[in-house]
Amino acid sequence: MTIPQISVFLENKAGQLADITGILSNNQVNMRAINIAETADYGVLRLIVDDASKASAILLEQGFILTMTPVVGVAVPDTPGGLSKVLSVISCAGIDVEYMYSVFGQKDGQACMIFRVADTEGLAAVLEQEGICTVAGEDLGLH
Repeated sequence: MTIPQISVFLENKAGQLADITGILSNNQVNMRAINIAETADYGVLRLIVDDASKASAILLEQGFILTMTPVVGVAVPDTPGGLSKVLSVISCAGIDVEYMYSVFGQKDGQACMIFRVADTEGLAAVLEQEGICTVAGEDLGLH
């Protein structure tokens, strides 16, 4: 089970994040998670939003360059060692984590982490086999 992630490529200049969050806000798009990675020349803004199709269309209309990527949401116990256990299972399965970040808030004592891996189906299967729950888009309030 995957969740759509929007990756927006940004110039490293002041105001880019404010522009994007303002555009989304003005169009009633709610962010569920946000992450930014940067290099000397550009940044990559990764977003999980309540309506990925609407958000991507709006951002494309505004001239932003973006891609859509499937990611896996994973419920992680909000206790010491909760994330370590999940990462150990992933590591033992030989799955390489390209990157990860957290979702805003938590539900039922569980944090939610977003994982980008090459084989999203394989990751979901390994986690399910170990009794670790993946998070559906509906659980995050996504359309």
